Amino acid sequence: MSQATVAEGSAPASEAGWRDVVAVVGGRVLERLRVVAGVVRPLGWMLMALTLLFAVVGSVQGWRELVVAAWVTAFVLAICALFLIGRTEYDVSLDLARTRVVVGERAIGALKLENRGSRAILPSRVVLPVGAGRGEFSIQRLAAGQTAEELFAIPTQRRGVVAVGPVSVVRGDPLGVFERAHRRDEPVDLFVHPKTVLFGGQSLGFLRDLEGLPATDLSRDDVSFHALLEYQPGDDLRHVHWRSTARTGTMMVRQFEETRRSHFVIGLSRSSGDYRSDDEFELGVSIAGSIGLRALQDSQRVDVRVQGRELASGTGKQLLDSLSAVEQSKPREGGIAELAGVVAAAMPLASVVVLVCGASVDVEALRRACARLPFGARALAVVAQAGLDSPELRRIADADVVTVGALDQLPLALQRVLA
Repeated sequence: MSQATVAEGSAPASEAGWRDVVAVVGGRVLERLRVVAGVVRPLGWMLMALTLLFAVVGSVQGWRELVVAAWVTAFVLAICALFLIGRTEYDVSLDLARTRVVVGERAIGALKLENRGSRAILPSRVVLPVGAGRGEFSIQRLAAGQTAEELFAIPTQRRGVVAVGPVSVVRGDPLGVFERAHRRDEPVDLFVHPKTVLFGGQSLGFLRDLEGLPATDLSRDDVSFHALLEYQPGDDLRHVHWRSTARTGTMMVRQFEETRRSHFVIGLSRSSGDYRSDDEFELGVSIAGSIGLRALQDSQRVDVRVQGRELASGTGKQLLDSLSAVEQSKPREGGIAELAGVVAAAMPLASVVVLVCGASVDVEALRRACARLPFGARALAVVAQAGLDSPELRRIADADVVTVGALDQLPLALQRVLA
């Protein structure tokens, strides 16, 4: 009885083992077939289908012409397949002179291929993807130890982060029937920074530390003495002014003015509903970058926020890299007013808040946005309106609103605000 039980129990285990073997073998076969199928180009599939069609129809109908045509197309396929034979074991290196450029500049790079093998490598093509496009280079026959270098230039007409590579070495036939590609290098990110403008003048920020500037807000604890008040339950006993207490007979405590160190916050709206055109959005990004660079130059703490996330802005390079990747969002993600509410909730101690948006934002939306900013913060709104001849300045609630039509108008506009 026990032996029968063991035999019966071992059968399912044996079947499971065979299933695993079949699954592994089947997976490898499918992987090989996928590799082979990847070599065939659309023209190759069409020629294969025609060969099969001609052979079947010619044999069934007895048409020798179609049989001959099948043999001819099969011969062409065989000749084209011979072009895949050969090594493509290049040592490839991709070098960009600069990985960060300003929109409109050209990024210069070099592609170096070296044959470190002991045999020559037949001519081949090298494909270099650049964003959505690609560049192709024809490499001649390389003897053992020989190198080839190709220089290239990448025009940057739009701001963004462009993936350059990976480099692919391609072997194929002149007709484009078969093509074998091997990746030989890792992609490199090319940061295309927005245009910015440098400007001088008075800083927009405050200081909030031992060397800070006193504000009008009164506090129970700070470093800038303001006045003496009668003691209230809960006051810090360390701030009792004992000399005045002895003279008046009433316990008196010191009151202070808050000192502010600049926490400079830039809220850049990327909602497509806030801008009239793509050029206007690009102007807004450039405005945010220019103001952020100036604040960093003043050694201020800078935070930049857009809908959905906060951008890295600890240094000028981080700020411009982050702005390179900013894209417009759908209107359902909220406009400038919703962004101002997020800024107030996330950064309630901000001393200066600059909101950047487009000309599609009306006065009422700007009023709501400025009303949601942190209490006591200096508010400035910069509206990008492409095509405006000269900057305009107005006041909405407690905020200065500047409208500029071009990036070079920004220094003059801010100078009027600080005048």
